[in-house]
Amino acid sequence: MPEALRQTDPYVLTVFLFRHAKSDWSDPTLPDDQRPLANRGRRDAGLLAVHLGEAHIGPELILCSPARRTRETLELAFGQTDVRVEFDPVLYAASAATLLDRLRDTPDTVSSVMLIGHNPGLHDLALLLVDSGKKRTQLEAKFPTGALATITAPAGTWRDLGRVPGVLSEYVTPATLRG
Repeated sequence: MPEALRQTDPYVLTVFLFRHAKSDWSDPTLPDDQRPLANRGRRDAGLLAVHLGEAHIGPELILCSPARRTRETLELAFGQTDVRVEFDPVLYAASAATLLDRLRDTPDTVSSVMLIGHNPGLHDLALLLVDSGKKRTQLEAKFPTGALATITAPAGTWRDLGRVPGVLSEYVTPATLRG
């Protein structure tokens, strides 16, 4: 299989898995879904915003957990966007299987989706979707806050996603962007 499938190839779907930036744990009375981003998380989301712009990453659909930290990550990384965004409660603390089921419900008129969510589900889903390769080894080690995995998948429809391994065409973290 080629190192990276082109997004313009027929029957190639692109999945962007974006873990929320670093959250603030200073107030132990806040419910988990209400935790905001930490200062570092805000800075990291800004780094990701620059990367998204420079890499011309613009999914057709963004599926976002409704948790405060994922919403703040979305806002800081994309600002005002014309991309269709759906806040889906199913994505909060979801398993890889639940996330995959949600992606498989995507209309086939959409060829690229960004999922903004949480670990361990995102990390497990990334490992489930990608084939072997050098970048996968980096991914296996960790999927830290602010990580973005770009996966191209040779699937005829979203219902086929995950049945044939995809390619991890890019994997960036705030640490790699800081250099």
